[in-house]
Amino acid sequence: MISTTARQIDAVWRIEGARIVATLAKHTGDLGLAEDLAQVALVEALEQWPAAGVPRNPGAWLTAVAKRRAIDQWRRRAALDERYRAMAHDLSEAAEDAWEPIDDDVLRLVFTACHPVLSRESQVALTLRAVGGLSTQEIARMLLVPVPTVQARITRAKKTLAAAHVPFEAPEPSQWRERLGGVLGVVYLIFTEGYAATSGDRWMREDLAHEALRLGRILSGLVPREPEAHALVALMELQASRFAARIDADGAPVLLADQDRARWDWAQIRRGRDALARADASGRARGAYALQAAIAEQHAVAASVEATDWDEIVVLYEALGRIAPSPVVELNRAVAVAMATGPATALRIVDRLEQEGALGGSHLLPSVRGELLARLGRTEEARSELRLAAGLAANEREAAVLRGKAAALEG
Repeated sequence: MISTTARQIDAVWRIEGARIVATLAKHTGDLGLAEDLAQVALVEALEQWPAAGVPRNPGAWLTAVAKRRAIDQWRRRAALDERYRAMAHDLSEAAEDAWEPIDDDVLRLVFTACHPVLSRESQVALTLRAVGGLSTQEIARMLLVPVPTVQARITRAKKTLAAAHVPFEAPEPSQWRERLGGVLGVVYLIFTEGYAATSGDRWMREDLAHEALRLGRILSGLVPREPEAHALVALMELQASRFAARIDADGAPVLLADQDRARWDWAQIRRGRDALARADASGRARGAYALQAAIAEQHAVAASVEATDWDEIVVLYEALGRIAPSPVVELNRAVAVAMATGPATALRIVDRLEQEGALGGSHLLPSVRGELLARLGRTEEARSELRLAAGLAANEREAAVLRGKAAALEG
């Protein structure tokens, strides 16, 4: 049984973690050390908060403790150079309640974690850990790789940054383009985790999604001529516009077909469509984010699921599958095909994915397959697939929805 204090600490970390690590990395100049110090502070919180209570400003408390541990480490060294003396002096004078991290520190954290000295896989894993505050288990589920692989990538990334003496800073404008692809990709992964949490008892983590959207807006301002930066903002704005309608009063998921579209944020939809128009105004062919934003736009402008232009969505998914092929894109195309032409054609796509071993261990494929089988009247098979999907789903809310669908097919 997880204690109340442990749950409170977990909540604080998910909300404040990125800023705590960013603040520590700014002062220490070492991202790996910053995260290690933050983890030490969390351990101290677990030891002290049950008796002393949660402090008034828990983020400041954790940062102050981590800073003190940094000073302790520097003081234990036999020979301190002037740089560390100056850092220790500055940190020791910082008032706990005056902790006000600069928003752009989180952006610097993203750029540091996405430094080109790291492989793409390491960039993703480290950023999701340091910025998203996700556990290695959550990252592994998200990336569909084993937990030890994620742990190895994060450890190797920290060592590489330290060995290469990578500074904690945003790159020069001339370097933005070469770093932008990795940064945009990780920002969207963070948003995706906020949009549909991979695990836990919450269907969404809106704080994480809003932080990703904030970072995306900053990035699009830094590189106004890069269409994919605007396209990513468009995609996140359009998807976030549905947040209020995606859960009910008890926090249970509300699927697209059942959502009250009057609760969608129409101002945010307009912002998303404007951002997509800015991306298209570049005159370049649509990239992966622009195509996904165009799909989200089709949902946003439709009066209902039935009135949605599913043929256009199928075409957009086909284009997306050519420039950014993945099993998830193909699975989403199958869902669109089912709505446009019927479940039989879609089931052939899903069965091919299953034969190829795609998305093994994920609940996504059996959940879609179960829906298609149910529509075809193959009830027993549908129940089996939906139960399988529920057993594989790590998010408790999503698993409950899948169990409910399977139960509805009884009798």
